[in-house]
Amino acid sequence: MPASQSRARARERNNVLNRAEFLSLNQPMKGNQETRSSSRKQGSQSGLAPIQNEGTKERRQSQQLPEEDCMQLNPSFKGIAFNSLLAIDICMSKRLGVCASSASSWGSARSMITLIGITGHGVPWIGGTLICLVKSSTLAGQEVLMNLLLALLLDVMIVAGLQKLAKRRGPYDVHPGLLDYLTMDIYAFPAGHASRAAMVSKFFLNHLVLAIPLRILLVLWAFCVGLSRIMIGRHHITDVLSGFVFGYLQFRLVELLWMSSNTCQMIISIW
Repeated sequence: MPASQSRARARERNNVLNRAEFLSLNQPMKGNQETRSSSRKQGSQSGLAPIQNEGTKERRQSQQLPEEDCMQLNPSFKGIAFNSLLAIDICMSKRLGVCASSASSWGSARSMITLIGITGHGVPWIGGTLICLVKSSTLAGQEVLMNLLLALLLDVMIVAGLQKLAKRRGPYDVHPGLLDYLTMDIYAFPAGHASRAAMVSKFFLNHLVLAIPLRILLVLWAFCVGLSRIMIGRHHITDVLSGFVFGYLQFRLVELLWMSSNTCQMIISIW
């Protein structure tokens, strides 16, 4: 037994891995561990603390970011279709804006196209309706004119509210005129001239006895008013189409709120 123990001790002494320079390969030294841990603590307290704070702040901000700010690697089919239609709308509207400026291809006809658009403005229609209402002497005429005035006022308020909500700009940097500021027709969506033309034409078709050529001309007038707003670069195609839709809905609303002859006479007497 003593001989075997002495042999084992001799083997351990002769083992190269038991030397001091090779001890770090087998097991970590306590002194090195203590020095490393102390250096790590000091480094974390001095230099690494602000870095960790910045990292935690960035993580919190990334968690608080809305989904719109994140990159969508797999967009939905609806999003792709909507963006594609929007791009087509902008491209076609820019191509149809042939009178957007005097340097455009149809720049010489800009004044005439603008005049067509003014025929669908709210100020001339409201002023003309008031003049006709003052000069009207029949109860039926006053009833129709009072409801037309109500429709025009509703159109101005509804279009102004929708434009304030949407705040969409036109395809070209065309500043609104003085009459546009009076009726708060500043933004592009929906087209106020188009909604007014559609509402007025539908109103006349339902409440006035007109010959067939006049009915066709009335519809063509509404279409030309909407087209003129695209040609001068004030509205997109979708703005004008949505204006036509809103004009029809406004007509249906006025039909529901139709004021009787007695109500109209009471309002006129207050004036």
